[in-house]
Amino acid sequence: MRLTKMGHACVRLEKDGRILVIDPGTLTEPEALDGAEAVLITHEHFDHVELSRLRIAAERTPQLEIWTTSAVAEQLEGIGANVHAVGKGDSFDAAGFDVGVFGELHAVVNPAWPRVANVGFLIDGRTFHPGDAYTVPEASIETLLLPTNAPWLKASELIDYVGELSPRRAYSVHDGFLNEAGLDLVDGLLGSLAESRGADIRRLEPSESVEI
Repeated sequence: MRLTKMGHACVRLEKDGRILVIDPGTLTEPEALDGAEAVLITHEHFDHVELSRLRIAAERTPQLEIWTTSAVAEQLEGIGANVHAVGKGDSFDAAGFDVGVFGELHAVVNPAWPRVANVGFLIDGRTFHPGDAYTVPEASIETLLLPTNAPWLKASELIDYVGELSPRRAYSVHDGFLNEAGLDLVDGLLGSLAESRGADIRRLEPSESVEI
């Protein structure tokens, strides 16, 4: 499987000539959805889903399928794609990838603010994108898409999350709001984690790919 970072929280997975994209939002590279058969969307925030981008993709690919929360599925009505609402415990096939759904709610930003639905997606039983939460799936994770910057996130929780899941690989996501100085801080933190855990833990540049 080839994994390509497509900006901020978006990744593109390719296997056997088929393409699955997760969280193509407003900070995503323009070509992220080119050739995609399936899209997974973790939650409704603008940096994870952009309706106009998905509408254009559906026009190009009428068989496009999208799996997401009920709230996002309602927003996507009438865009021309086959949209499926999913929740914790669901499983399905998306463009030849086996997908399991974990988690229910977005991480807490402020206790006074309502929490939106957020689901994480486990791909082929080994690659996990949690969306905006540090969900712990009931599975052994080989490759973790690791949120590294957000209003809800603390560095101590990031470190604990990596420790709890103990992945062989972890690649930074949710880093699109950072300037060069902030990205340098993320690189330093991930470098320390990689050294201490003996794992491939790092930030991929936009459009950079790895084989997993």
